[in-house]
Amino acid sequence: MTTFRSPGRVAGLDYGTVRIGIAISDPGRTIASPYETYTRNDQATDAERLRHLVQEEQIVRFVVGLPVHMSGQESQKSQESRAFARWVEEVTGVPVDLYDERYTTRQAEELLQDAQLTSQQRRRRRDMLAAQLILTAYLESGAQDSSLPESLD
Repeated sequence: MTTFRSPGRVAGLDYGTVRIGIAISDPGRTIASPYETYTRNDQATDAERLRHLVQEEQIVRFVVGLPVHMSGQESQKSQESRAFARWVEEVTGVPVDLYDERYTTRQAEELLQDAQLTSQQRRRRRDMLAAQLILTAYLESGAQDSSLPESLD
């Protein structure tokens, strides 16, 4: 188990090639809130957005959702998420953990449908809600006690 005690928030990222869902925790790491759905640009602009997020929200750790099949096997998307996580750590200097994201997009879609939002309204919120679900599960698994769950790698 990894431990960290530095004050600050944890940011959950739901990786996508077009959009990145972002959620952040409170400083006490007990509540995860949706933050934004960021539409990706070029690598330089994306890197600047993440560095700005670290500064403005005092992010001390990122959690990137790792998509795996029901069997636990990884896919091409898993490898893309792993590469994205390494890139985030490189450009921000902030540690990154991977966390199993099975069902989060489906859960987010179901919650948004239950809220009776239009298709366009759901699309704008889905990724940041998926990031919130990833971050919530991560925090509930032990991060609020200063010990982080093992990543799947």
